Amino acid sequence: MSSILLTQNLIQIMNSDFNELTKKAAEIISEADALIITAGAGMGVDSGLPDFRGNEGFWNAYPPYRALGKSFVEMANPAAFTTDPEFAWGFYGHRLQLYRETPPHQGFSILKKWAEQKQDKAFVMTSNVDGHFQRSGFPDDSIYEVHGSLQFLQCTSPCPGSEILSAEDLDITIDKSTMRAVSPLPTCRECGRIARPNVLMFGDWSYLGDRNEEQERRLQSWLVSMEEQSVAIIEFGAGSAVPTVRLFSEDCSRKLANATLIRVNPRESEIPGSRGISIPSGALAAIEGIDKRIT
Repeated sequence: MSSILLTQNLIQIMNSDFNELTKKAAEIISEADALIITAGAGMGVDSGLPDFRGNEGFWNAYPPYRALGKSFVEMANPAAFTTDPEFAWGFYGHRLQLYRETPPHQGFSILKKWAEQKQDKAFVMTSNVDGHFQRSGFPDDSIYEVHGSLQFLQCTSPCPGSEILSAEDLDITIDKSTMRAVSPLPTCRECGRIARPNVLMFGDWSYLGDRNEEQERRLQSWLVSMEEQSVAIIEFGAGSAVPTVRLFSEDCSRKLANATLIRVNPRESEIPGSRGISIPSGALAAIEGIDKRIT
């Protein structure tokens, strides 16, 4: 048998498996009373956003940091806002611009349609800080951003009375050759210190969690109200390197009596136990495949 024919047969088998999995997922979602959408960095890949998978992934997205030998962990560090705020805002200011300029992919709109079909019995939990669920029309009071959001600011060294403020009007100018921000930089309205994104970074003891703690309280209250409902949990692009989203999805599938987890991930789609469906796929392809069968 020729290599071309072997490849064609393999593609047919893969397509058949994908079709069967998306059909099962569509049945689970259609029959469920409620929907929990969980999403990691892989959710934004189909929009054209980088997922920073390993140093190579980070450096491919930001070549200047390769030359400097700076990893994502080193850049996503609150200390830089004190020691070298222009350098810190060069990275986060560029990300803020990228998230603003990049439209969410069509899968977000499809998920919103599914959520609306559940008559408000839907909630989003995400580790992404891009604000794309809000931009896609999801109600802000049904979203839990566990790592915060680049769309908000806080004081670098939270002072008494400091607040979490919107970054809607923030415009950071960046020298792309050095990836350094150009002054003026945002400051705290209370004390005048440099402001930073309201995003949970590595080794972050100055993060103001008031906003997403309130989001979590709403989510937990909502979960209690769903205990007697059948729930479909559908997870997109959540890897094991930072397992926050994966662990939350699995925890919900155990605690809710009538819940089924659908895990969509091109590389790490496995689910512990037997109560769920693993779809080895990117987010958008899986959403569109499921939606065809729901419609």
